[in-house]
Amino acid sequence: MTAPAGVLYVVATPIGNLGDLSARAIETFKACDLVACEDTRHTGQLLTHCGVRKPMVSYHDHSERQKAPQLVEKLKEGAKIALVSDAGTPGIADPGYRLVKAAAEAGIRIEAVAGPSAVIAALSVSGLATDKFAFEGFAPVKSGQKRARIEAWKNETRTIVFYESPHRIQKTLAAMREVLGDAHVVVCRELTKKFEEVVRGRLSEIEPRWAGKKALGEFVVLFDPRAVRGEAEAAESAGEDEGD
Repeated sequence: MTAPAGVLYVVATPIGNLGDLSARAIETFKACDLVACEDTRHTGQLLTHCGVRKPMVSYHDHSERQKAPQLVEKLKEGAKIALVSDAGTPGIADPGYRLVKAAAEAGIRIEAVAGPSAVIAALSVSGLATDKFAFEGFAPVKSGQKRARIEAWKNETRTIVFYESPHRIQKTLAAMREVLGDAHVVVCRELTKKFEEVVRGRLSEIEPRWAGKKALGEFVVLFDPRAVRGEAEAAESAGEDEGD
């Protein structure tokens, strides 16, 4: 007799505040056979917080290609697997895409256990237009590629959202000011955590904020290229009027 196919649960976990873990996520952990996670120590602490003990398998950027086929085989045998990342929704600038794709191709049932996402949390408090937006993952590391990416964003018709590490936030803000001028941006740090910051203002005001300091935490940066272009066009028009 063929074993019934299992289920892959894509489970969102808190980006900081453990109170954001949903009741459904906890029930999923209790019901699953295995938890696939980036860091077993980190997820182990989360499961302990939930009062749950389950087998875990490490599933991260460097093991994703190797582990995805193995996990799909377990799913085919009837296993119920919860996929989590260290924080937020799996697959959103985190491992998960290859496993979900492979499971879908194998005809495995996939369920989203929705919850926290730093992208959506940042957008919701930004005060920027949210009718259309583009999530760009992490900004490029190399300065030339970073500048080229920012140049490309200038022509966008959607609000831009991207992640940045604390080690590179200062250089990225400086590059944005060089390319975009003194644009209005929003920088979110440590969303939902004790030292959460949402800073809104001009790059000339925000860029010095972490100058000479060791920036801590994860950053989300947002800006609206449409507003940047509108200001540039207004300034150009004013200059032409003065010339007349």
